[in-house]
This record gives sequence, C-alpha cells and structure tokens, in this order.
Amino acid sequence: MNSDNRFIKFLGGKNLVFVLVLLILIGLMVFIFDKVSFIFNPLLVILSTITPPIILAFVAYYLLNPIVDILEKVKIKRIWGIIIIIIGISGLLVGLVLLIAPAIERQISELFTTFPKYLQQLWIDINDWVQNSFLAPYYDEAYDWVVSNFSNIPGIIGSYVADAFAGVRSLASTVTNFVVVIVTFPIILFFLLKDGDRFKEYSLTLLPPKYRNDVNKILNNMDAQVGSYIQGQIIVASCIAILLYIGYLIIGLDYAITLAILAGVLSVVPYLGPTLSIIPAVIIAMVNSPFMLLKLAVVWIIVQFLEGNFISPNIMGKTMKIHPLTIIIVLLVAGNLFGLLGVILGIPGYAIVKVLVSYIYDQFRNRYNRYYGKEYGAYESEEK
Repeated sequence: MNSDNRFIKFLGGKNLVFVLVLLILIGLMVFIFDKVSFIFNPLLVILSTITPPIILAFVAYYLLNPIVDILEKVKIKRIWGIIIIIIGISGLLVGLVLLIAPAIERQISELFTTFPKYLQQLWIDINDWVQNSFLAPYYDEAYDWVVSNFSNIPGIIGSYVADAFAGVRSLASTVTNFVVVIVTFPIILFFLLKDGDRFKEYSLTLLPPKYRNDVNKILNNMDAQVGSYIQGQIIVASCIAILLYIGYLIIGLDYAITLAILAGVLSVVPYLGPTLSIIPAVIIAMVNSPFMLLKLAVVWIIVQFLEGNFISPNIMGKTMKIHPLTIIIVLLVAGNLFGLLGVILGIPGYAIVKVLVSYIYDQFRNRYNRYYGKEYGAYESEEK
C-alpha cells in the first residue's frame, strides 16, 4: 500500500487528477475547434500575415543584437547603435543591389533560357554514350519502359502550367503580402533590438512567481540554441557562397555568381542543401566539357573540406549537438508537414522542442530521485 501511495505521489498526487481533467478539456477544445474552425478564419489570416515579418525580424535580431551589444559597451546609446546599424546595412544593401543586381538579373535570365538546352544536350550525350557502350543491347528495352511509364509527362506538365497560370490571379494578394512584410519587418526588428529584454521581463511578470525561474531558464536555453544556430548557419552559408564564387571564377564556369548565390541560399538547409545546390553546376559543367567537370569537382571538394574542417567547427561550435540522422529525419518530416518553410525552420524548431523535452526529463529525473532514488538508485545529477 505504501508503494502504491508513493507511486501516486510520484505521478503528482492530487495534481494528477487536475492534469487529466486539463487534458480532457484540451481534447474537447480541439474537437470543438475542428467543428467550428470557419469562425477562426479571420484569426488565421491575421496570423499568416504577421508571421513572415516576425520570423524575418527574429532572424535579423539574432544576427544584429550582438553588434548592438558591442556598440553599447563602447558607450554608444542602444537606440543610436540600432539606427547606425540599420542605416549602414541599408546603405550596404542598396550599394550591393546597384553593383551586382544587373549582372545577377542578366545571368538568371540567361540561365532560365539556356538551362533546358543544357538538359537536352546532356540527354543527347548520355544517349550517344549508352548506344556505344555495353549497355546498347538494353537501350531499346529501357527506352520502351520510359515511354510506357512516362508518356503522360507532357499532360502532367500541362496541368502544372495551367495551375501556374491560375495562380497568377493571386498575384495581387502575393504582392500585398510582400509589401506588408517589407514595411513591417524593419519596425518589428527595431523594437526587438530596442526592447527585446524588456519584452521577456514583462512576459515573466505575467507568470506566477513560482514558475518564473524555470521559464526564464527555458527561454535562455532556447535563445542560446536558436540564436547560435541562426547566426552560424547564415555566416557559414555566406562563406560557402563567397568561396564557390571565387572557385567558379577561377575555373571559368558560366553563371558563377548565380550558382554561388544559389549554393549559399540552399546551404542554410543542412546536408540536403549542398547536394541540391551542386546539381545545376554539374549539369552545366558536364555539357561544357569533361575537364570542366573535373575542375568543378576539385573546387567543390576544396570548399567542402574548408567548410567541414575550419568554417563550421569554428563558427557553429558545439552548441547544437544533433546527430546527422536526426537532422535528416527532422528535415524530411518538417518538409512534408510544412513545405519549404518547414525545411528552413525545422532545425530551429527541433532545438526549441529539444529544450522543452530536456526540461521535462530533468523534472522527471528529479522527481524519481525524490521518491525512488534511495531505494533503487538515483539518476546521475548531470548528463554525460
């Protein structure tokens, strides 16, 4: 009986009944929401409108807040430091746009025009190689299989094109949302940089004093995990783009700046991004010449070596200890659930969930030690 009472106390005692009732109420709320979800459509529209600028503002906040803190330490008032940084970055972006935007626009336009020709030429080269190799006896069978299984591809592409033209009707809405993001993003960023700590302190005062220390610890851990990840990934992606651009210029690869920027943007997605970013460069290099493909391989190996052994270890550090298999699973699940946004934000989201799960596990471990530690052995006090 004593053992039973101890187990009930371990689960929470009377609080267990409260938790069960709370879970039942949450389940009823979810059920009711599913039945009358149309009532909340205006709220969903509001959330979908303000979420993009808030996400962008938080990304920029984690990048710029350390700089603002440094300026504050050298006796520059925080508000003036923020104004200096925003004006400086705005001027830098305008200068970069004026300098490289025409070249990027020209390369992107040419790439969209000529890339189908690269693919066609690549197919012709592969076809000629197959017909002149030991695979020639199987070529006709493979060709018939491709025709029989993919003969409807033009129809599928046509349907996608039709859908794309239908989507043009929503262009006005897309432009409106983009304008909202551009206008509201700097305002949100300004107040985050100016009053970010005050927001957190005020939010903590809304909680009962008993829970403030725990919530503050959780928020600090989330801030450290997500902040270091965002800062590190963007710096690493920028380094990769610069190194690839220099390498592409040295070997004379066409569309160097466009391919380098594409690689830098996709490098924000761990593991999958670099693999996807190299595909267009490989196709262009293969059509150009086998020697160009060899030079591209050398450049890519050098950049990956520098990134893996010098850039990432020193910039990313050891703040986020995530197994590569876990990263791949998170990216697949988040991408399947939320699309491109899920792929980009999957790892930061996982970091937040990991902090919460770690906190819950610590509470469970401490509770177990209190009720069962002396009799059966306690959990270790620190994770190893």
